[in-house]
Order: sequence, then C-alpha cells, then structure tokens
Amino acid sequence: MIKTKSGAEIKEPVGKLGVLLPGLGAVATTFIAGTLLVRKGLALPIGSLTQMGTIRLGKRTERKFPKIKEFVPLADLNDLVFGGWDIFEDNAYESALKAGVLRKEHLDLVKDELEQIKPMKAVFDRKYVKKLDGPNVKKAKDKFELAQMLREDIRNFKERNNCDRLVMIWCGSTEIYMEPSDVHRSLEKFEEAMKKNDDAISPSMIYAYAAIAEGVPYANGAPNLSVDIPALIQFAKEMNVPIAGKDFKTGQTLVKTVIAPMLKARMLGLTGWFSVNILGNRDGEVLDDPESFKTKEVSKLGVLEYILQPELYPDLYGNYYHKVRINFYPPRGDEKEAWDNIDIFGWLGYPMQIKINFLCRDSILAAPIVLDLALFLDLAQRSGMHGIQEWLSFYFKSPMHAPTIYPEHDLFIQLMKLKNRLRHLMGEELITHLGLEYYD
Repeated sequence: MIKTKSGAEIKEPVGKLGVLLPGLGAVATTFIAGTLLVRKGLALPIGSLTQMGTIRLGKRTERKFPKIKEFVPLADLNDLVFGGWDIFEDNAYESALKAGVLRKEHLDLVKDELEQIKPMKAVFDRKYVKKLDGPNVKKAKDKFELAQMLREDIRNFKERNNCDRLVMIWCGSTEIYMEPSDVHRSLEKFEEAMKKNDDAISPSMIYAYAAIAEGVPYANGAPNLSVDIPALIQFAKEMNVPIAGKDFKTGQTLVKTVIAPMLKARMLGLTGWFSVNILGNRDGEVLDDPESFKTKEVSKLGVLEYILQPELYPDLYGNYYHKVRINFYPPRGDEKEAWDNIDIFGWLGYPMQIKINFLCRDSILAAPIVLDLALFLDLAQRSGMHGIQEWLSFYFKSPMHAPTIYPEHDLFIQLMKLKNRLRHLMGEELITHLGLEYYD
C-alpha cells in the first residue's frame, strides 16, 4: 500500500494486469502490437501521456517535471496481458495483417506473442452493426445468458493468465444510434430487459454490464450508447468500478477541440464549419450505414456547441452552420483524411477562413489512448475511485459527466483537469496558473 502526502492510500500495482478488448480489429491489434514492441525496446510509445508525458509539481521556479509514470504508481508495461473478443476467428497477428495499419516487418518482430492471442466468441447482433457479420459469435436463449457467458469468459481469462486485476476497453464497431429509454433507468429494469431480449439492450451494453458485474473497470471507445445509461452508472457505483467514455478523440474532433477554444478565447465569430472524412477501414465500412453514421455524427456535432456556448455569445456563435460527413473509400484503408473548411469573422465582421487537411492514421492515434485508459482506469480502481471518471475526458469526443453539468470539451482544460486529478491523488498542490507569487 502506498501512502500519499495527503494520507490517502493507493494499492500498489503488483502482479499482472489483464487488458480485455471487445473488438480485436485495427485499433486493438495496433495497441497490442505497439505495446509489445515498446516493451521489447524496439519502438517508442509516442502519443502516450502515461509513458512520455511529464507533470509539473510546485512553482515554476522549482523546475520539478517528473514523468507521469514516475509520479503515480501505474502498472508496468511488462505486466500487461492481452485478450479480447471478435466476430472473426483470426488471431491478433492475422487480424493486424488484414487491418493493414502496421507494416509486416514490424508485426513479425512480435509475431509469436500476437499469434497466441486468439479471440473469444463475441456477443454480436447484425441488428446493431449492419455492415459486418462473422462466424465467431456466442449463441444463447437471451441477452442475460449472453452476459453470464461473458462473465465466465472474464473469470476464465483472469485465472488462465494469472492476472491480479483486469480492465476492459471497448474497441468494437460503432452501433446504430440509440437513445436512453425506460429500460435503462434502473438495474432491475435493465436485467429484466436482457431476459426479454429487448432491442434497447445492445451488445456493447452487455459487455459493460458483464465487466461491472465482475468488478472490472470499463471504458467505451465508440460513440455507442453503452455504459452511459443510469442503470449501469448506478451499478458501477454500487460495485466500486470506474467507468469512462465515450468515443476515442483521435483525428478531426481532436483538431476541433483545439481550434474552437482558440476562436472563443479571442472572441472571433463563426459562420460555418464543414467537415469531411474519407477512410477505408472496417470503421469506415460500418459508418457507411446511415444508422451507425448517426451515432458517430451526434458524437462529433456536440463538440462545437459545448465549447462555443452560443447562448452566452449569440453575436459570435448564435447562427453558425455545422456539417459533418464521413465517406467510405476503400483505397484509403486506415489512413484517414479529414478536411475542414471553417468560415470565421473578426473585427467589424470582416470574413476570414481556416482550411485544415489532416492526413491522419486512425488506429495510430487511437492505440496510445487505449494504453493510457487501461493504465489510468487501473490506477483509479486501486485508488478507490468509482463511477464516472470525468478526469479522463481528455481522451473522448463525448465525455461522460454528471447529469447536472455540461461536458468539458476544451482539450487544454481537459488536460489541466487530468493532471490536477493526479496531483490531488498524490497530495500535491494543484496548479492554477495564477502566478501572482512570482511578482510579489
């Protein structure tokens, strides 16, 4: 047990940490292969805040900037064990080759380890992801029984791999758009709905339920209505399980959460923001379905409204036009291209434009997010945190939050929130950036 300066206690990260991934596709295999390469000393964990980031402690004059992984007790990369579920039977090496994100010469360096990671049968229903289908799927009389089968998978994986702790990160596809309904309001109604095979219970919800029931922290990397419903939020509190989500903030939206705060900070107006994406990976194929696209669209559209606060600044943001388009284009593969045309206005209303062309790689940006979430969620549980972990908003397009407040989308406020949460956890002084002490 580690005692912090404030007297709080954190369990030490002793033993193996199992990382369970629903969806053993491009993101999951890029994360696993990359982590294996890093721990062999064959690559750097670029993009990972937990591995490469620093945190300032005390005054600027003290020049104390330890690495985050040296400041808080995180699990060591050598202690991570990987597992997952998928509708296809390919092992992690085969899946990574098909995803085409990492080159074969890189994958071959960790081929033996990747081939050992074989997907468990998935909970899947084409009703929720219409563009995909596969043979490696569980069969049961109802959704409650499917949840029990997942729970057994979790227990078996933990025992088989001699894991001390587990986390689960959803890396599966985007499901069709759903809104909370009456069956999501309480755990009792939710479980009853599972037993009745209610359409309001999606596969990602079943995974979230199974994780919480087994005391496993859960993060939702897709825009699905998954763990962010009253029944599962309350369940997580009762089970003392940390939860987070939703939708990994990777390409275009990452840029929006930087540019939009700039506009508001300088009181520059916005008349329109048109966003287009082309991508050819499995995610792009899934989003080619209008119902799955709507789920992603809602996740991406909410960012500007919450950052710009048009109700407070009607002259600047009261009448802007925001459009998002995602186009499936197979030749592009995982190398997504995002175009943004931003029409703004400044002093006396004179118009200006910003053009952005971000040629990004979806899974390359998402993989370090999966790593950070796995390590931070494990830290949260060992520190006694439970329920919604808003301090992890930094990683999500649609951050989970208390129902009485609005979500924080500004990337730099999110980063300050995350680092202050770590300072608070370790009993260090919070950084306000007021800076008056330097001029007294």
